[in-house]
Parts: sequence; C-alpha cells; structure tokens
Amino acid sequence: YGKNTIKFLRLHREGKKHFVKEVEVCTHLRLTSAQEYLDGDNSLVIPTDTIKNIVLVLAKKNGIPTLEQFAIDICKHFMTTFCQVAYVKTYVQEVPWQRLHENGVPHIHSFICVPDGIRFCEAEQCRNGPLVVFAGIKDLKLMKTTQSGFEGFYKNEHTTLPERHDRILCGELFCKWSYGECKDFDFDCIWYMNKIRECILEAFSGPPDCGEYSRSYQKTVNSIQMLVLSKVSQVQVIEVVLNNTFYNVVDMKNLGLTNDKEVLVPVEAPYGSCACTLARKKFLEV
Repeated sequence: YGKNTIKFLRLHREGKKHFVKEVEVCTHLRLTSAQEYLDGDNSLVIPTDTIKNIVLVLAKKNGIPTLEQFAIDICKHFMTTFCQVAYVKTYVQEVPWQRLHENGVPHIHSFICVPDGIRFCEAEQCRNGPLVVFAGIKDLKLMKTTQSGFEGFYKNEHTTLPERHDRILCGELFCKWSYGECKDFDFDCIWYMNKIRECILEAFSGPPDCGEYSRSYQKTVNSIQMLVLSKVSQVQVIEVVLNNTFYNVVDMKNLGLTNDKEVLVPVEAPYGSCACTLARKKFLEV
C-alpha cells in the first residue's frame, strides 16, 4: 500500500538565481506482517498521509539533487526508520521545466515547460537486500517522415496490409533502464553528459543530413537499445516500448487533386505497439 501522486515544487535559491524541481512521487510499502489485511489490526500501518508528509519533509531537508538520489533518500528513510517495513518502492517523475533564455542569456528566475519527454526514476529495496535504481524517459513523441518501411513480412489469407518502402514512422516512446545495484553514481552526469536522451534521438533518426532507413519499428527499438548500451556503461538492462501512430494518405481524386503524401490523417485506433528488453550478458550471468 502507499501514497500515489504526491505533487510539489521544490524551489532552491542561490542569491538572485532560482532553481526549480517539480515532481510527482509515488511511494509504496510492504510490511513484515499482513495483519492489517487479515485481522484488521492497524498497529503496524504507517498512514498514507504520514508517507506523504515524510516525502515533503525530505524534499525540504535534503532538496532534490537528482531524481534518483531523492528516490534513494525516501527508500533509505523508510528502511532505517520503520522496522515493520519489509519492502519500499518509490517512483519519481519530473515536470519538464527549462530555464528561459533571452537573446542567449539565461533568465535568473523564469522557466518554460517543454513537453519533450518526461524524465523519471524508481528505487526499490527489500530489507537485507540491495537497493536497485531504475531511470527512464516517457511520453517522448518522435516522428520521421521518410527513411522507414515495412516489407517482406509474413502473409496469409488474412493479410490486407500492403508492403511499404517509404512511410512515416511515428510513435510515443517509453524507455526504462536499470543501473543494477545502487552505486555511487552521478545520475545527473549520466543523464546530461552521456546524453541518454540524445542517444535515443540519434538511433531513431540517423545522421541529420540523410537519416537512416528503418526496416521496422522493432529494428528501431533494438537500434535505440544497442546505442545506449554501447555509449553508457552504467546501464545494465534497457526496456523500450514504442506505441505506433499510423498515418493514411487522404484520397483527393474526387477533389481533382493528386495527393503525393502531402496531406495525411492519423489513425487513432487501433494502434500498434512493440516492446523489447535487452540486457548485457554479464548482467544476466550474475
């Protein structure tokens, strides 16, 4: 049990310059006994309102140096404070505020919300077990208008889909990776310096002057995973889900026009989805 959707803004001031982190936190606990379920005995139950207040107090006292560190702080607090807690899991996601720039000059206290993917993390720990940290990005909408096709697929009497060698590839991407057991990682450095988000964009789009042909959504998903694993040594396992958006060309013959893939309409439902989890061999052997 636990508390979901704990939303708050943490404002940090350094003189006139302000820094913001707006997050949503979900924290769930499993206790050493199930007596509250079986017998209605609530003597070990930490109220969810208390869980919410602990999260807010930790934000006040510790700040949010990184999403991952904040999730770790929450897990450690419950493990070290309450002996009846057998397992804790914390999910943290960030509202994508970015500092405003005017003529290239960063503003000291103004920000803009840019919907280019939501960064999130998870930390979980069992009592006497390792602390495990995950991170990821979700709601990242990507599109390329060519250099994508789907050909040579299996066909039978139920197949009506035509082969395409040039199509729009568009989808909403969810990507989650594991660092394995928690170590003294600089999580922001991994995110910004190793540029995991940029790896995803590079693998999806290819070189800026020519792109790279995608044989399928599945191949694109694998290309993303392989590039991240090759460039970011701290990532041990990576999961990618790509929910596809299809576009159909509008038939304009009755309007006396030829529509050469210039006007298209999205297919709202049903939509396709592909998912894959890829791990380093040495991680699977542990």
